[in-house]
Amino acid sequence: MNPWPAERDMRVRHEAMAWLSARTNDGSLPVRGEDLADFQFDGERFALVDRQRGIRKPAALAAAFSIRTVYTQPGQPRPYDDLPGVDGRLRYKWRGTDPQHPENVALRRAMQHRLPLIWFFGVGQGLYQPTFPVYLVAEEVARHQFVVGYEPELAAAAPDSPVEAALRRYVLQETKVRLHQPVFRATVMRAYGTRCAVCSLRHGELLDAAHIVPDSTEGGIASVTNGLALCRIHHAAYDRRILGINPDYVVHIRHDLLDEIDGPMLEHGLKRRHGQPLMVLPEIGRERPDRDLLAQTWEQFASRGSS
Repeated sequence: MNPWPAERDMRVRHEAMAWLSARTNDGSLPVRGEDLADFQFDGERFALVDRQRGIRKPAALAAAFSIRTVYTQPGQPRPYDDLPGVDGRLRYKWRGTDPQHPENVALRRAMQHRLPLIWFFGVGQGLYQPTFPVYLVAEEVARHQFVVGYEPELAAAAPDSPVEAALRRYVLQETKVRLHQPVFRATVMRAYGTRCAVCSLRHGELLDAAHIVPDSTEGGIASVTNGLALCRIHHAAYDRRILGINPDYVVHIRHDLLDEIDGPMLEHGLKRRHGQPLMVLPEIGRERPDRDLLAQTWEQFASRGSS
């Protein structure tokens, strides 16, 4: 089968990304693997992922179309280490170690022609957070991997140069905004059933995936065990140490607020949660908040005066 012309190749990529944007509310929601089968191009179904492989290279295209990283529960080894390197840039592993494997060749062609890819990152069993467009900007042959960027021209600068230092800061920020944060949010919301851990509010548009400790202290993709699903009020209260959660998953409110008289939000939303256990925790034990991480923020809360 002859590959499609370049114009049609690029059109299917752009239409797939537009379809995913609509399905995920501009990337704020994950998508189930079975729902990806609904995508059609020119009136016919077009598979966005390969169910058996991490690299999707349709017969009609000359280069790779999408890449996939499977979900791995906390504490379990990943089959592939698709994580940032020390420079902050993301990596995607080859299929095996043969540089001439057809799937590695397909990735290389996507890099050479600066073609946009979709990265489906697993955030649960059969649940994916798509990020797009991503580009392969370099290949590290000795490590059997490609470097992933968000701009096709984003190539490596000279090591230790001012340009490299600025580039690294940019890449780290872009990685957090465009991959880590959406993946972290989707993973946390799935684990907590899209409910606030403190008050059980179910409206996803009013919920945040809060870090127990800042994500700057976490290496690589933020872990669900460093996260809490919190409504906007309880998230702000937690970050400002008005509300604390001890390692036994019990909520505490700063003692000076317990004596304060104010409206119903303070009375019912904060004061009445004092001394109560979290209302929602992940069903999977390995996804529950890390007690050591909770202890770090609990110490900060307690030092400000808790009852």
